[in-house]
Amino acid sequence: MLGHAYEYLLRKFAEGQGQSAGEFFTPPEVGLLIGRLLDVPPFATVYDPTCGSGGLLIKARMAFEQKHPEHKSQAPRLYGQEFNPVTYAIARMNMVLHDYVGSQIAVGDTFREPQFRADGAGLEGFDAVIANPMWNQKEYGDTFFANDPWKRFSFGVPPSSSADWGWVQHILASLKDGGRAGVVLDTGAASRGSGSKNADRERDIRKAIVEADLVEAVMLLPENLFYNMSAPGLVLVLRKGKPADRRGQVLLVNASCQFRKHRPKNVLTEDGIEALIEVFAGWESREKLSRVVTRQEIAAADYNFSPAQFVDVGERTDHRDLGAILADLDAARLARETVDEHLASLLEKLDLTVGA
Repeated sequence: MLGHAYEYLLRKFAEGQGQSAGEFFTPPEVGLLIGRLLDVPPFATVYDPTCGSGGLLIKARMAFEQKHPEHKSQAPRLYGQEFNPVTYAIARMNMVLHDYVGSQIAVGDTFREPQFRADGAGLEGFDAVIANPMWNQKEYGDTFFANDPWKRFSFGVPPSSSADWGWVQHILASLKDGGRAGVVLDTGAASRGSGSKNADRERDIRKAIVEADLVEAVMLLPENLFYNMSAPGLVLVLRKGKPADRRGQVLLVNASCQFRKHRPKNVLTEDGIEALIEVFAGWESREKLSRVVTRQEIAAADYNFSPAQFVDVGERTDHRDLGAILADLDAARLARETVDEHLASLLEKLDLTVGA
């Protein structure tokens, strides 16, 4: 009860903070959606490299407890790192008030000084990763990425204009074989650079990750959910080692209509969350919601896997044949001429003329 009260206060505080709230608070319904998508097994380890107030980690554990109420003692262990010391303290308090006292939350710059490291070289591996990193960060340049001591950026060096695909690669480097990750990104991360005749780093990274068959799903969210902007975001689901029936495929989901109006921000609906979970679990193409596409189809789109490009949620319009339209117009013209002739005849009998 204390944990729920604390999260309620955090949300109310976030609503009053405007754009700065996006640095520490992700809408709870988005966290619950990702937690259910991850579907972590008993005793799993869950990591958030940009944990903010810890809400995403908590939602991943809540999703497990809702699905396995009789096995709460087997709940996942939570690990997170946060750059801002004040927000780090909020996350620690959030864990205590939820009675998740075994959680490990570290403070520091995850890119420059990741705190969870394996014995020897490399990063510690986790069963699941959940994250909402700051979108389009510009603090990291080519030299940083190229000289990374943990060799995280093997799929390519991100541009200095956006670290989005740097975060994705950090997450992949922190994921065990067989593990799954859910990452909230700017919608542009799915399409920037595609269609350009020039070389583009983000497109090339997307290409490498898609060809490695690490993208399981991409879900476009409704607009005006997040506190730091009105633009929609997307959830990128990554998986190391897909099951046989999903290999070479990606599920694209356009959930842009799955919301209800609310002040100050829209809210992802419970029915919407259930629909997304259903199509993901069933690996289902559903009209105006989802479509399973192949890697070849994504390649044909120059590695633009924005769901809006593949799943149309608008009302279908039936277009008539042009010949039929012209025939109807001609018939209407003839009918009008017939009426005009009849009217002129009546007026002539009354010794009247049009316009008199």
